[in-house]
Amino acid sequence: MPLPGGGGAAAAARLPASGEAAAAAREEEQEEEGEEDLRDGGVPFFVNRGGLPVDEPTWERMWRHVARIHPDGERVAERIRGAADLPKIPIPSVPAFQPSTPIPERLEAVQRYIRELQYNHTGTQFFEIKKSRPLTGLMDLAKEMTKEALPIKCLEAVILGIYLTNNMTTLDRFPISFKTHFSGNYFRHIVLGVNFGGRYGALGISRREELMYKAPVFRTLSELIFDFEEAYRRCWHTLKKVKLGHCVSHDPHSVEQIEWKHSILDLDKLSREDFRKELERHARDMRLKIGKGTGPPSPTKDRKKDVSSPQRGQASPHRRNSRGDRRPSGEKKPADSKAMPDLNGYQIRV
Repeated sequence: MPLPGGGGAAAAARLPASGEAAAAAREEEQEEEGEEDLRDGGVPFFVNRGGLPVDEPTWERMWRHVARIHPDGERVAERIRGAADLPKIPIPSVPAFQPSTPIPERLEAVQRYIRELQYNHTGTQFFEIKKSRPLTGLMDLAKEMTKEALPIKCLEAVILGIYLTNNMTTLDRFPISFKTHFSGNYFRHIVLGVNFGGRYGALGISRREELMYKAPVFRTLSELIFDFEEAYRRCWHTLKKVKLGHCVSHDPHSVEQIEWKHSILDLDKLSREDFRKELERHARDMRLKIGKGTGPPSPTKDRKKDVSSPQRGQASPHRRNSRGDRRPSGEKKPADSKAMPDLNGYQIRV
């Protein structure tokens, strides 16, 4: 499959200026198509495209990949596959709430459920997430996730978080994507941003505890993003880019697509203050969109308003925003003079 670990970054470093620009353009094009979800810090991973139960070729490919990436190599695969009496894995219960349960407590329960599914370390993502699918199709996939109760990666956790919070109509949900750099490799991660009562937080899953759940206690969107940035800094990662989507509809039958990248903020082109201003501008855009009635509608209101399938037109939700419609990043900030400590090439994967 795909790319050798870290080779792309090393090769780009040896390219002339024109080559660097071409490499950056290719990388941006890959990100536009969602290919970043197939790379994990320079280490490629597979996606199970055959559905469940997993077919034999996908199953064997997964174990070969495990043997390549695990420190114990083939021995770990042989030990697990050859075991006659493996312990039974408990299946987490999908959280159910009383109408009186406060939203913050519901969010904690949803995050607890996502955590109990556990992070998928196999190198094969079990559920294929196509970002261009309408919301109703992604919600069907999330329902299947709850039935199978398999380990998940961060993009699956975002879809599951949307599904499990659909009945919390006073909660705004929007995707937040991060691109970071460490030791010659780029790393990508995504969480589900939430806003309740004017306070921001996040749901998700990660190898790192500080890069997933954030209780809705942050007064502004910039405070939430800066908290993630500080968490990355503690892992010796440099935040390079943040992508913010718009609020997701609460209607599980909506044929709209999730808007994943309404604002794309490149930190190499933004001063600290401009970065904060762009984050707050995006927060205002979301509030205005909801205030004008174009944000996430309640299921009842939406179904009463239009019971037929929408026609594709100028304002069709199926059409992806062009790159020119997105928020510009601003001017380039001065380079950081702090030197990165030499960790002998050790990859801290988050």
